[in-house]
Order: sequence, then C-alpha cells, then structure tokens
Amino acid sequence: MRAADVGEIVVARLEPDDVPEDLAAAEIAAAVAGEGTRMDRAFTGRANLFAELAGVLVVDKDAIDRLNLVDESITFATLQAYKPVVAGEMIATVKIIPFAVAGSARDAALAVARTAASLIRVAPYRIRKIGVVSTVLPGLAGKVVDKTLKVTEERLAPAGAAIVAERRVPHEQQPLAKAIDEVLKQGAELVIVFGASAIADRRDVIPARG
Repeated sequence: MRAADVGEIVVARLEPDDVPEDLAAAEIAAAVAGEGTRMDRAFTGRANLFAELAGVLVVDKDAIDRLNLVDESITFATLQAYKPVVAGEMIATVKIIPFAVAGSARDAALAVARTAASLIRVAPYRIRKIGVVSTVLPGLAGKVVDKTLKVTEERLAPAGAAIVAERRVPHEQQPLAKAIDEVLKQGAELVIVFGASAIADRRDVIPARG
C-alpha cells in the first residue's frame, strides 16, 4: 500500500459478540426454510432459498414481518405468497446488510423463526393425471381442439402433470357424462371439460351434466 501511495484505509472491526455475515445468513435461512425448499451456501452475507419441487409457495407473512423488524441489519425477502413455482426456482433470500450482525440480533431472528413450523415452504402439487373432455358442434374444426390440448399440456407440464385420457363428444348432456366417467376410469384424477359453446346458464349442457 505504501508503494501504491495509499496513506489511509477504512476497515470494519467486529465486536466480540458479532456473528460474521455469511454464518448469520446461513443460520437464519436454515431456520426459516420449510418443506420443499433447499438452501445454497451463503456468500457475501446472502443465503438464497430454492424450491426443491414444483408446487405453490406458502409463506407466513406475519412471522416474516416480525423477523424483518428484529434489526435493520437482517432482511428476509420472498416471492409473492401462493405463487406457482418450479424445482430450482429461487423463492427467497436472507441478507445480512453489514459485514456482521450482533449475536443478540441473530438470536432474536432465530427465535422468531422458531415460533412457526416454517416461515416458507412449497406445497407440492398432488394431482398429476388429467382427463380432458371436449364437446364439439358442427363447424368446429378438429385443429381447434388439437391446439387447445397442446396449450393445456404445456400449462400442466410445470406442475408435473399430464393428460392421461382424452375424449371428444357431441355437445350434449348424455355423451358428456359418459365421457367423463370413461376418463375417470382410465385413471384421471381431475377432468377438464372444454365446451364447444359458451355456457348460457346452469341448465346448459356442461353445468347440467359436468
């Protein structure tokens, strides 16, 4: 530094009870993490949490607010509650703002985390087998139904779900009811019905027999 003509430097000196930023971030992240989450190694005072599987993000907002009020040096941020997430997606982060945090503040944050089963978790999707029944009317092109199925498959994919049975029937009550029974017998856990016509009221084909 003398050779570089540096005459003054700024340093941070830790207090005896201070906890280094990475250690504090890792401890708090481990405490808030719940089912379906994993934590990466903390670095630069940040510990990121990721979804281990596809599902819906569930957060304890009140507990998170209490944790963020413990000390200005400790922050915990998450994605929006009930957001659909996929495996590997970053869902939250614990960040220690300075180079270290007082041990008492770290302990208080951990105490808040322990007041709840988990401050953040991923509720996995339970339904994986989908049945699709499409009603058809004269003039409805088959390629329209094909496109609907393709889009539906793409939307189901992030949830790990797939179409296991598909039927196309006249836009009438009896054929629709029979088709729904058939796809359920083929293992469908959920049946999606696409109607060839807009629903007018509860007496219409789909609400009456769907």
